[in-house]
Amino acid sequence: MATKKPFENFLINLRAASKTIGLSPEALKALETPEHIHKTEVEFKLDSGKMKKVPAYRVQHNSARGPYKGGIRFHHEADLDEVKALASLMSLKCAVVNIPMGGGKGGVTVNPKELSKTELEALSRGWMRGMSDVVGPQKDVPAPDVNTTPEIMSWMADEFGKITGDTSGAVITGKPIENGGSQGRGTATAQGGFYVFETLREKLGLPEVCRVVIQGFGNAGEHAADIWTKAGHKVIATSDSRGAIRNPDGLDIPALYEHKKATGSVAGFAGGETFDAHELLFQACDLLIPAALENQIQEGNANRIQAKVVLELANGPTTPEADDTLFARGIPVIPDILANAGGVTVSTFEWEQNLKDEHWSEEEVFEKLRVIMDREALEIFEKSKALSTDLRRAAFIIALERIQQAMLEK
Repeated sequence: MATKKPFENFLINLRAASKTIGLSPEALKALETPEHIHKTEVEFKLDSGKMKKVPAYRVQHNSARGPYKGGIRFHHEADLDEVKALASLMSLKCAVVNIPMGGGKGGVTVNPKELSKTELEALSRGWMRGMSDVVGPQKDVPAPDVNTTPEIMSWMADEFGKITGDTSGAVITGKPIENGGSQGRGTATAQGGFYVFETLREKLGLPEVCRVVIQGFGNAGEHAADIWTKAGHKVIATSDSRGAIRNPDGLDIPALYEHKKATGSVAGFAGGETFDAHELLFQACDLLIPAALENQIQEGNANRIQAKVVLELANGPTTPEADDTLFARGIPVIPDILANAGGVTVSTFEWEQNLKDEHWSEEEVFEKLRVIMDREALEIFEKSKALSTDLRRAAFIIALERIQQAMLEK
């Protein structure tokens, strides 16, 4: 059975939640279609002297609550459908954590691993030249996503400054600290997810010390492994695109990080058993954290999940059909629009600091983040109980109520 495209999955969840709250037909129609879709081709010079053209997108979904906000991904499989889905989810994510932003997303269909640093900079600056009239501190504020880094954000912010004269840096977030970035931004996605986990752990029936499995050992996955381990939990298995590693007594995360840095993969790590990455999701554990790409837990494999709870640090890792299967099996899924919203929350803090020319300490940033994640996690949990529904639908409902209110006020 063919996997539904990401935007189709978004529409299924949107329509299901909208029925529950009686969302007006006008509001539903507005949310089913992005406000703006910008498509262009970025041409940049290769080290060989040849020119290369790649497709690039910026989707602006909904601005009722504030400027569009969302990352830019460089990935060889990035396409318009995926970017539309991610932009739409960003609208809801910002509403879930109640920050004054709307939803946007950018993508470039390219494999950045094939590019030199010079080529990557040329591509990044080219993207900003192509999009400089549609982004801006009060219009659309991009950020990093898959395969984009603080350095790339810095190049883009610099290019925007050259084009427009606005050198505040507030056009883009996720920048290096020395270029106007925020303390805590690098770990914010995983840290926010951990605050949500701490708030809901007992309510979801999880033990004090959890056995944790993390799919993906990239930025979010590495930080999650570090944060959960330091809090006394055991990360018993993790994976990347080249393999998986497990140890029932818990992996030595600092040593695993050094191994991956040296070899390029978690596979072959001496402190555990290497196994097929496709089997990672089906390991018995208390908490499963998908922290890789979308559509990982599907209708065809959801009945093999052996976790007590799933916490989504990736965007869209669980399809709607799999959600239904897991809900029927009594396995709660803490949805991406709550669990990984720490990233966009701290991105918004960075934007605010740039606009005010302030710089907050990491302690201040995380204290503000904890308050938001705790409050919204509890509200979503209570809503799910009141409506006898799953956490994702509860999160969608709360987000839609807030967006509809903002649209009415506008």
